[in-house]
Amino acid sequence: MWPLKRECSCTSAQMHYSSSKMTRRGVYLMNHYDVVVVGAGPAGCATAIACAQRGMQVALLERATFPRHRPGETLHPAIEPLLEQLGMQGELTELPCLRHEGHWVHWDAAPRLIKFGEDAAGPWRGFQIQRAAFDALLLGRARALGVQIMQPCQHPTAMCKGNTITGVNLMSHRLTATYVVDASGRHGWLRRQLPMQWLEFSPRLIARYGYCQGEWELVHDAPRLLATQDGWQWIARVDTNQLHWTTLSWHTNSNLIAEPPDPLKHLTPVGPVRGAAVSWRLSAAPMGPGYVLVGDAAAVLDPASSHGVLKALMCGMQAAQAITDCLAWPHGEHAVHNHFKNWLHTQFNTDLKALRHFYSVHPCAPAWI
Repeated sequence: MWPLKRECSCTSAQMHYSSSKMTRRGVYLMNHYDVVVVGAGPAGCATAIACAQRGMQVALLERATFPRHRPGETLHPAIEPLLEQLGMQGELTELPCLRHEGHWVHWDAAPRLIKFGEDAAGPWRGFQIQRAAFDALLLGRARALGVQIMQPCQHPTAMCKGNTITGVNLMSHRLTATYVVDASGRHGWLRRQLPMQWLEFSPRLIARYGYCQGEWELVHDAPRLLATQDGWQWIARVDTNQLHWTTLSWHTNSNLIAEPPDPLKHLTPVGPVRGAAVSWRLSAAPMGPGYVLVGDAAAVLDPASSHGVLKALMCGMQAAQAITDCLAWPHGEHAVHNHFKNWLHTQFNTDLKALRHFYSVHPCAPAWI
């Protein structure tokens, strides 16, 4: 059996279960779900929503209280049909957000505007939105579908029987499940407990991000990606008077001083500078007996690969379909697991190839590329 770690600190007031089982250690509140999802980001919420739409009983566990800070506030217009499939038609357009037709790139040539595309109705426009508002939108949809949301929920641990994940321990509460979904992001909740193989494709990379108050005229029309001597800078307007920035350096020293990009140093910082590990990696087995990895818990590329939230939603929805197939075809689980793995690896390798090429034409391309 795989080793387990300490248990969750959720209070009993946050749990609502229907049955109990007496053991020598005391009373354990028990409840069975078709799916338990750990992590309420875009990938986790998409998984929970798509599973609930298929009639499954779903529990969604999130360790942090909302709102929380995350990078990735530029949404590709292709996100709209995905949200429509999740039953959220038009909800994104009802939020206060800026729209743009693409983004400017200052990289290997003169600055150029890369547009999302267009159709007979006109140019496609992306969304510049506060991630906190977007996360709340997804969580609200999951709640409306009857998903049991447990938040905050610190330190859940995996329950195992042999090599199969059978649920999640939460102190004296035990949530059994046919499938447990790790949507904990780069934190990697499940891989910290189980001996999982990961494929590494880059050295240690840290993306820094933050906010500034004020005006910078070059991002009035669209976000901008700028090559620097040792990496890149991303600057986008969040609202009429606030800018979001993200930077990445090729240097592997995570203790480098983190500060806003040079073009924004004259502006007033809003809140602290934060960081996120974005080393390129891929799970060798993203789906197995009783578990699925989705979003950044399954595969990570740095933000320059673009469309991170879009990919997270797609991965969660694909996982929900894979779970549905496994429930309908128990004897074919292994084939479904391989199909999900092949889908994820194909998506990752396509993005990896494009990102490697993009970095290879950087004016100061990293030696490791």
